[in-house]
Amino acid sequence: MRISGQIVDVVNSRIFNGTIEIENGKILNIIEESQCQCPSQCQSQIILPGFVDSHVHIESSLLVPTEFARLAVAHGSVASVSDPHEIANVLGIDGVRYMIEVGKKSPFKFYFGAPSCVPATCFETSGATLNSNDIEELMSSADIKYLGEMMNYPGVIFNDDEVMKKIESAHHHNKPIDGHAPLLSGDDLKKYCASGISTDHECSSVEEAMEKISLGMKIQIREGSAANNFDNLISIIKDYPDSVMFCTDDAHPHELIKSHINGLIKRAIYLGYNPLDVIKAATLNPVRHYNLEVGLLQKNDPADFVVIDNFNDFNILKTYINGELVAENGKSLLPDVTVDAINNFVAEKVTADDFKVIDEGKDINIIGVINGELLTEKIIAKTQSHKVQSSSFNLVSDIENDILKIAVINRYEKKKPAVAFIKGIGLKRGALASSVAHDSHNIIVIGCDDESMAKAANMIIENKGGFAVCSDEIKKCLPLPVAGIMTNDDAFKVANDYLEIRDLAKSLGSPLSDPFMTMEFMALLVIPKLKLSDKGLFDCEKFELIPLFR
Repeated sequence: MRISGQIVDVVNSRIFNGTIEIENGKILNIIEESQCQCPSQCQSQIILPGFVDSHVHIESSLLVPTEFARLAVAHGSVASVSDPHEIANVLGIDGVRYMIEVGKKSPFKFYFGAPSCVPATCFETSGATLNSNDIEELMSSADIKYLGEMMNYPGVIFNDDEVMKKIESAHHHNKPIDGHAPLLSGDDLKKYCASGISTDHECSSVEEAMEKISLGMKIQIREGSAANNFDNLISIIKDYPDSVMFCTDDAHPHELIKSHINGLIKRAIYLGYNPLDVIKAATLNPVRHYNLEVGLLQKNDPADFVVIDNFNDFNILKTYINGELVAENGKSLLPDVTVDAINNFVAEKVTADDFKVIDEGKDINIIGVINGELLTEKIIAKTQSHKVQSSSFNLVSDIENDILKIAVINRYEKKKPAVAFIKGIGLKRGALASSVAHDSHNIIVIGCDDESMAKAANMIIENKGGFAVCSDEIKKCLPLPVAGIMTNDDAFKVANDYLEIRDLAKSLGSPLSDPFMTMEFMALLVIPKLKLSDKGLFDCEKFELIPLFR
């Protein structure tokens, strides 16, 4: 096979006319030409290395790896650096192995890490625990490329024995360590970086990114379905092009249908940044940092590349992996592959009484949602109550002031739900529920009344995972039978089904662009300020459980 065009050489920072010769999935030769042998091709196409998502949780796409790949290749992506800690929180090492084996059914190059924090904290219940012995077992495998994001930054700072053993395991196997340190600064950040942690995808400002770069970190500019940091951070690529990578972190299927890493490249070039620097962030930088077996358009490399029309329109004409055409003109050529489902779901049905909160007559701590951010605020206020017994009152949602009940239900054992309140979701009636609730993936439910909350949660329990919308006129569930967080259904069908249920959620009054995506992160205890686990309200800054009442 031969292909001619303008060749983007990210290794040597140049673009030239040439022809690439490919044999047995590898680049046999690259012929540089002062005048292209196929002038029509040189004028009409540019050949780039295939794109790499430098930090993504495949599970957050709601798709098993083979279906994720079908969407990603249409946008020029050929590989991902994937931390499977979502499924590991549900199924432990068996979940990690499941992702690896399913990933091998696709030509897409999945590179998995060993999840460092399962559970993410000791203040929540997960379906499994990965200790330092488990991490050593995983790190010794050739299928594991790195240690997944170290969310337990207090454990690093205070030399927690288990945390340090996990870090030492990565060093022993000469594999990089991913970071997760939102807003960490000063001496604490210096100690965190000194442990060998080398990336961060949680930066939300240039100042934060610059401090981390100064300490040797690579910054992964994130643009996902829940957190969007591209606009705030892209300017750092001008002065620090070797320290930048692109990632999605968490991307739902309807977003993946529209674009992937290619969208970030196009936006950065449109803003005037050097195309070579931008393309390096999506190719050379992650390949070199994680030691990936992904081609960079060099002789003897795997033939992993993308053909586009021009830098302005940036239309993906073709995607090749190991010399195989896997997408053309925006359409995936990868087949649908049959994949079995695995799960861990033992929760029993709940009733409206399970969500009652007896009024103590005090102010309460309320989670404050920030649209488009994973960060939350801590709000102190009162809410309404109504009499449930002759001597007690049940705190209820204050719909007029947008203060709604939120609960997390342990899905791994029978326990009473943890109940709190949240402001910023905006529902006017009914309830939403989900078993996608980072990171332990218990059942999370938000509603305007206890009865609707029970009905929504029970739809999740009946299906052993999914998204649910419930009101007087609506009762809809999108099942997620794989670990309660993914489906093995067709990717394109899942994307349409998700859009349908998302729009139903918005029809209950929420002004949020994606109420489910926002809700998913209200149980994520490692991102400030206030969140809810199955054990109760959690102050992420103090790193401790706090009472509902002040």
